[in-house]
Amino acid sequence: MSKIKYIKGDASAPQGKGVKIIVHICNNIGGWGKGFVLAISKRWKEPEISYRKWHRERAKNDFELGNVQFIQVEKYIYVANLIGQQGTKTGSKGVPVRYEAIEKGLEKIAIFAQEIDASIHMPRIGCGLAGGKWHRIEPIIEKTLLEKEIEVTVYDFD
Repeated sequence: MSKIKYIKGDASAPQGKGVKIIVHICNNIGGWGKGFVLAISKRWKEPEISYRKWHRERAKNDFELGNVQFIQVEKYIYVANLIGQQGTKTGSKGVPVRYEAIEKGLEKIAIFAQEIDASIHMPRIGCGLAGGKWHRIEPIIEKTLLEKEIEVTVYDFD
C-alpha cells in the first residue's frame, strides 16, 4: 500500500502529471463561502454553481451526507464536492464533520478515480471549519483510497 504524500502548497493548484481530482468537504445546508471553497471559487466558478444548484434542487436529487458531485474544471482537473459536514456550527451533536459521510464519499471518489485513472489532491479535509481530527481522517483515506493504489497528495497551505 502506498502512503499519503504530504507537501506544502495550495490544493487548488494540484501538482504532478495526469488527471487529478481535487477533493474537499461541503456542508449539507447549501452554504458555500468560508474555508477552502474560497480557493476553489477563486480559480473556477463551476464547482460553486453546481453545488448551489445541487442543493437548490435537493428534493429531486441525491444531495445528502456521503454523496459526491464531480465537476470537470479543466481538461485534466476535476473538483469533487463531497458532502461530509452536518451544517456549519458546533452544536449538541458536536462538531460539523461526519466521518461516516466522508468515508462513504471517498469510496465513491475511489471508484471514479479508478475509472478515469486519476490521482487525488486535497487539503486536510474535514479538519478546518468542520472541526474534524486528522488522526481520524487519515485512516479513512488509507482504507478508501490507498488500499486501492490510488495516489493521494495532501497539501498544507503555507
